[in-house]
Amino acid sequence: MTDFDPAAHRYAEPSYFEDLIVGERFYIPSRTQTPALFSAFQLASGDNHPIHYDRPYCQARGHRDLLAHGLQVAAQAAAGAGVFPHVLGDSLVAFLEQSSRFLAPVYADDTLYPWLEITELIAGSSTGVVVVAVSIHNQDGVLVMDGEHRYLVRKRPDEADS
Repeated sequence: MTDFDPAAHRYAEPSYFEDLIVGERFYIPSRTQTPALFSAFQLASGDNHPIHYDRPYCQARGHRDLLAHGLQVAAQAAAGAGVFPHVLGDSLVAFLEQSSRFLAPVYADDTLYPWLEITELIAGSSTGVVVVAVSIHNQDGVLVMDGEHRYLVRKRPDEADS
């Protein structure tokens, strides 16, 4: 094979706004929230509250172990950790916004299982907004976080021109 084109090295042909359907779900691999991840997130965020690194402090306040940073939990739903942005390819323009509700504590060594599900498609002239519900459950099936992402996605070039 002598004719290699880096632009052709991708997951699949891009899906456009018109290809997406409400109810479509996108898998994100599970991830165990190890103490190393707690430390890495503390370093990256600068959040030095002892609830995230001091076990005796946590236990004195009724927690069984280190309590995860809320944004650490929200980061587990990063679309790029799964297939969603690869399915969209070059049709993905931007990540517009996100919201999160933290519903149950996440502790060190909990395993989190994120999902994305399209709940709304808002068409524009050459692009559309894809609204995605986010859910994250722990290893016990408890919903620990839910929320929403919004993405700007291109319409098919021939569709946007008409």
